[in-house]
Amino acid sequence: MLATSPFAATAFVQRPPSYTVPAFSIPAGIAGYFGGGFTTVSLSGIEKITFAGDTRTTLSAPLSVAKFAAAGMANSAVAGYFGGGGDGIGGLYSGIDKITFPADTLTVLIATLTSARSDNAGMANSGVAGYFGGGFDGAAALNGIDKITFPADTKTTLSATLTQLNYTLGSMANSGVAGYFGGGLDASVYSAIDKITFPADTRTTLSATLTAATFNISAMANSGVAGYFGGGTSSAVKVSRIDKITFPADTKTTLSATLSTARHNTAAMAQSAVAGYFGGGFDTALISAIDKITFPADTKTTLTATLSSARQQFSGMADSGTL
Repeated sequence: MLATSPFAATAFVQRPPSYTVPAFSIPAGIAGYFGGGFTTVSLSGIEKITFAGDTRTTLSAPLSVAKFAAAGMANSAVAGYFGGGGDGIGGLYSGIDKITFPADTLTVLIATLTSARSDNAGMANSGVAGYFGGGFDGAAALNGIDKITFPADTKTTLSATLTQLNYTLGSMANSGVAGYFGGGLDASVYSAIDKITFPADTRTTLSATLTAATFNISAMANSGVAGYFGGGTSSAVKVSRIDKITFPADTKTTLSATLSTARHNTAAMAQSAVAGYFGGGFDTALISAIDKITFPADTKTTLTATLSSARQQFSGMADSGTL
């Protein structure tokens, strides 16, 4: 594992306001994806949770390299992306793998992250662009935000940056409106939540914060309604807490429902308008279970399906269908 990195931490299609928005539909086969991770070695497999029955399969196409602590985001109904990550023996990656829906074929983008890094976070303004923020480059934490513009998958770097140098943070997006990066650490642990407002990509910091400063956190969103930050490490203790940011006022509440156990280094993704999922992680041992938060009541159940192996430091993204 990377000796300097303690461990690591997406979206629904809502077209920009100028679009005419048809009724929401849920085509067969839409699914969430968990990629990579770490056991005693780095992993390359991609697990697929098909939402219709919450069943788990493993893609025949793995990531281009075995890696952990990458970031995931998705252009829903089109493709998902896994960017950056580490190999567990000191190597870091700048490459971005693309999983094209619905065939789930893998290609590697010509565009790369600005620098090789692990422990970054990803979110997307589905139909427009995805964003990778923060991370650790092997020597220092980062605050830059790289933008992958769909469908050409070209990379630019925002002039706006995260408020702090930051890694092991979580991120999620209210697609068509704004994306959020929360928690993480550098010299200290953070409770702040930065907001990137689309399409100008301006950064503000919410007056609302996480319940406590937390790193090794993950996040997902019910786009158009609320985003959720779950699990992580707070005051050197793993937590089961799930904080909810309600759009558009960006107010914070904490769910009465919690993760099944206190844990960190989970991965999260969501089927917007239906449910969000927190998978794997580490409590006193590696975890293979997947917790499901059903919207809008925010009740928690645990899937019968599990990851093919217990793991931590992996990443998630989802094909939530089309508007």
